[in-house]
Order: sequence, then C-alpha cells, then structure tokens
Amino acid sequence: MGRRVKGTARITRLALLTAIALTIFLAEAQIPAVTAVPGIKLGLANIVTVYVMFVLGPGDALLVLSARVFLGAVFSGQMMTLLYSAAGGFLSWCALCLLGRLLSRGQIWLASPVAAIFHNLGQLLAAAAVLRSWAVMAYLPYLVLAAVIAGLFTGVAAQALLKRLDKLRP
Repeated sequence: MGRRVKGTARITRLALLTAIALTIFLAEAQIPAVTAVPGIKLGLANIVTVYVMFVLGPGDALLVLSARVFLGAVFSGQMMTLLYSAAGGFLSWCALCLLGRLLSRGQIWLASPVAAIFHNLGQLLAAAAVLRSWAVMAYLPYLVLAAVIAGLFTGVAAQALLKRLDKLRP
C-alpha cells in the first residue's frame, strides 16, 4: 500500500480520483453500444477503482467506487441503473479485496478481469431479482467473455498507471 495520507489531503485525493473516474464513466457512456448483448462495455472507470484498491486500500476504493456509482446515476439521469451498478460494483469490490491480498502490485492486470466478471455477475443477479426471473443469466457466458477481454484491457491500463505514477513519487 502507498503511504497513508490523512485529513484534508486524503479527502482531496479521494475527491480527485472520484472526479477522474466519474469523468471517464460519463465519457464512456456517450459511446454507442457495439454489440447486441446489453451491458457490454469497456468499463474504463474501473481503472481508477483497481488503482485505488492496490495503492490506497479497500476502504478508499469502496468510497471512490460508491461515489462514482451514485454520481454516475445522478449525472446520467438513469437512476434505475444505480441498483445494477451498485450490485455489480460491490461484488467486484469484494473480489478485488480478496485478490488484493493474494496478488502483488505487479499483478494488478490479473485482478481486473476477475473483478469484471464479478461485476457482470452482480448486475445479472440484480436484474434477476428485479425481473424475478433467472432468464437473464442466459447472458452470462457472453458477459464473462466480454469481461475477460475488457478486464484485461483495463487491468493493463491500471498496471501502466501505477508504474507511471510510481516514477513520479519522490
């Protein structure tokens, strides 16, 4: 973990990271879907979540993720997505917590695909609860494949971000 920052500096750092994640999320939301399967996207805002988990820890990662999910729903005007994003985000965060204990900072790129799979699983479980039907689970194989591909991309990006920012540290 990185050195602990407290007080105003910590709040400022978390606010900045949340703003970055939210900006990425809102920009990505403007990109039209490229597949017929709903829910497939790169999830670029998760680069920030993965980075925060491995550098600042699970508590700060949960704060940044929760703020981004809530504000993303508010700013996009799609409050119904709050339930799905929160369920997916929380399950993904749980997976990252476990992986954060098992993997080193040099293996961030491995954590992201697993977290992406759990994110999609959480969203499908929320959809199954809302619809009161397990039929939505038919999307799971497609979403797992997409999660591995997108997760590898975001994981490699988070790994590169970490290496770059480590070089900037005094």
